[in-house]
Amino acid sequence: MESVRIVPLGGLGEFGSNMLAVEWGDSVIALDCGVMFPGPELLGIDLVIPDISYLEERGKAPRAIILTHAHEDHIGALPYVLRRFQVPVYGTRLTLGFLRHKLREHRLEESTELVEIVPGQRFSVGPFTIEGIPVTHSLVNCIALAIETPVGVIVHTGDFKIDNTPMAGESFDFHRFAAYGDKGVLLLLSDSTNVERTGSTPSERTVGEGLRGIFSASPGRVFVSTFASHIPRIQQVAELAADFGRKLVLSGRSIINNTAIAADLGYLRLPADVMTDSQSWQDVADDRLCFLTTGSQGEPLSVLHRVAFDEHRSIKVRPGDAVVLSARFIPGNEKIISNLINHLYRRGARVHYERTSEIHVSGHASQEELKTMLQLTRPRYFVPVHGEFRQLCKHIELARSVGVPAGNCFLMENGDVLELTEHDAWRVEPVATGKVFVDGNGIGDVEDVVIRDRRHLSEDGLVVVAMAVHQRTGEVTAGPDLMARGFMRLEEEDDVLGTARESLREYVEGCGVEMRTDSAELKEGIRRSLRKFFEKRLRRRPVIVPYIMEM
Repeated sequence: MESVRIVPLGGLGEFGSNMLAVEWGDSVIALDCGVMFPGPELLGIDLVIPDISYLEERGKAPRAIILTHAHEDHIGALPYVLRRFQVPVYGTRLTLGFLRHKLREHRLEESTELVEIVPGQRFSVGPFTIEGIPVTHSLVNCIALAIETPVGVIVHTGDFKIDNTPMAGESFDFHRFAAYGDKGVLLLLSDSTNVERTGSTPSERTVGEGLRGIFSASPGRVFVSTFASHIPRIQQVAELAADFGRKLVLSGRSIINNTAIAADLGYLRLPADVMTDSQSWQDVADDRLCFLTTGSQGEPLSVLHRVAFDEHRSIKVRPGDAVVLSARFIPGNEKIISNLINHLYRRGARVHYERTSEIHVSGHASQEELKTMLQLTRPRYFVPVHGEFRQLCKHIELARSVGVPAGNCFLMENGDVLELTEHDAWRVEPVATGKVFVDGNGIGDVEDVVIRDRRHLSEDGLVVVAMAVHQRTGEVTAGPDLMARGFMRLEEEDDVLGTARESLREYVEGCGVEMRTDSAELKEGIRRSLRKFFEKRLRRRPVIVPYIMEM
């Protein structure tokens, strides 16, 4: 008897790189195609994407890639995967709007067929009949997928929570999930992100109440930083700005692009007089301004980071301003965000973040909502997805608590394979899978970070920078001294390093005191400055190793 195969290629046992293959014979569809952002241990790596070599080696190009929503961990790998598989991509209207902009940047828009999914309408891809079911999340136009296969229905929830009072007027479709439950669901694949949280996730509208209090109490400007894709949050900020008579100023390329796309498609209602940071907002009084920015995770090149370190060309934080980090601290970012908050306080701002104010709610279901999903669909078999290993384990415990037999719950990781027939399910031999590193223009040519660093050193050389800085005043008391190895001729070394030394001295002297007294920030600034210098002067990118002695 033929069986349907479930093969997760990313997103199980980890956050990000979500991609899952559903196979029937020679027909394959892929659900989502996301990236993972590298941790600090992956030096020099820009992105991590799913390894699709299993599909390539078996000659199983997907008939289609079907997207649940437009977050980067679900669509971000498409520009790289579509270079290897030219297949149709299905998604809802807003998802395709965000994706189209991304493909245009990679010059893939003309060669990629994009097919709009209308939630509630069924469509066929090979032997599969698929329906997008509306769900609520931290983005609008998100769907779960009900996939009718020859042996039964598979429901993939995508990222979801159950928000009964969502911002955009979209709602969680209890009726369709229940209808599939009545019909019979063979397998449920469900989001595990918040399985450790008891109760239910609060509605997005509760954030507006917390933000309103901040707007009301702030005598100066209000800065709100959130994820550029968080359209419901952006909508609330826009409405509050209008309510309090504040001009809304958008700052940050991704914020500007995403709001324009969402507004053009009718998913975002912006004030008629909204501005960008390149326009004449300087003529507006401080108590009549609201800035919507990127940088809630402390990203070094983001608007808020540059503002905090007084490096932005036009925006300055002053005493009396309120800064809102309206996002969860992503694990691993705590140190850099804490540093950002400290510097904002140094500028005199009052900073509000999740630990101190009610200015963020999750977009993922907590335990009671996960139980509701299980009870609505009543699946024969269950596989938790989208979470680290402990969360997958806890989700199986939750499923067993609402009646799913222990033998029908499968704890899977990337590369594991589950086969299902109408009356049975079993594991088979796992397939080879892993992570593919994107490093600049290189895709998958970095097999190991250590090998990559050795290659970098051997090809591009090394520059060591030594300088002494007074830890309180930021005065440079010695240096900078530069030593180079392995990337230029001996006869040009004195001239090049002398010019580099003067360029670096000018850069450091132009930095503010806070920058010079923050060792980590100064080192990063030195790397950027010298990297730019050597790339312009020699077309080379040596490894830059700053050594700062605090006196």
